[in-house]
Amino acid sequence: MAYYVGIDLGGTNIKAGVVDSEGKLLNKLSIKTRAERSMEEIIHDMGKLAADCIADKGLEVKDIEAIGIGSPGTPDNKEGLLVYSSNLPFNNAPMRKLIRDVIDLPVYIDNDANCAAMAEAVAGAAKGAMDSVTITLGTGVGAGVIVNGRIYSGFNQAGSEFGHTVLVSGGVQCGCGRRGCFEQYASASALARMTKEAAEANPDSILNELYKEEGEWNARIAFVAMRKGDKVAEEVIDMYTSYLADGLANAINTFMPEVLVVGGGVCNEGDPLLIPMREKTMSRPYFGPGVKKTRIELAQMGNDAGIVGAAMMGKSCVDDGKTGK
Repeated sequence: MAYYVGIDLGGTNIKAGVVDSEGKLLNKLSIKTRAERSMEEIIHDMGKLAADCIADKGLEVKDIEAIGIGSPGTPDNKEGLLVYSSNLPFNNAPMRKLIRDVIDLPVYIDNDANCAAMAEAVAGAAKGAMDSVTITLGTGVGAGVIVNGRIYSGFNQAGSEFGHTVLVSGGVQCGCGRRGCFEQYASASALARMTKEAAEANPDSILNELYKEEGEWNARIAFVAMRKGDKVAEEVIDMYTSYLADGLANAINTFMPEVLVVGGGVCNEGDPLLIPMREKTMSRPYFGPGVKKTRIELAQMGNDAGIVGAAMMGKSCVDDGKTGK
């Protein structure tokens, strides 16, 4: 059995674990990122965490085939760099070199959303499918595309930014500089904004009472209010699921994946989200007569997706003969 280490680099925590060749996570350790530090300090700790995971599992460095790293931002796997990450002090960070200074193993780097998609393809909701798309609904909208069992990320490894495709021309301002991006209408943050706007326009709605209880506008409030019979909340959820379905249908029309995986905390709301999301989405793609249809599934890998996906991305690179050195 071959083993790999996956590292999930986040703005708050760094998580790592040993993963076998079938995508099974064998152990997991984490440390605080402390993103105010220099990139050298952070990357040194990533290498040390990888070594700690190997020792924790009772293995030696020679038992590990490679280290895979999933990070927010734009990587350059060929050169072993993290070119840019908006939430971390990295600019052309020589991540491979600095990791290898701590632990001498091949190192591969990719975007965290791509790694999540790889995890779902290898061990999660899209297991067995050669072509899949994973979309995560969080503060923004993350997306990863798997084509023929491999991550697709464009010639510059900055592709699959589906959250920044325009859904509404001239719409809500996005942090990327454009207006009307998909993530401004389908993210959890977008749902919170829609809920706030609807509550302010309808002072008698129980959305306002729930806001006082919660202390903040979030993606849960509209669902709670809808379950209590609030018509304004029902309209918010209908609008949100319609925007979401438009974007998901665009992803299907673009890639025609066998499986479209949807994840993120908002999916925990269950049938009030999932039923209209599936029904609306599947009414929109261009499926000709007799054409096989994409399956829509919920993400299964949860908080382990980044570790498992990074490790499996490392495995994929090893299998493809990339040196990682």
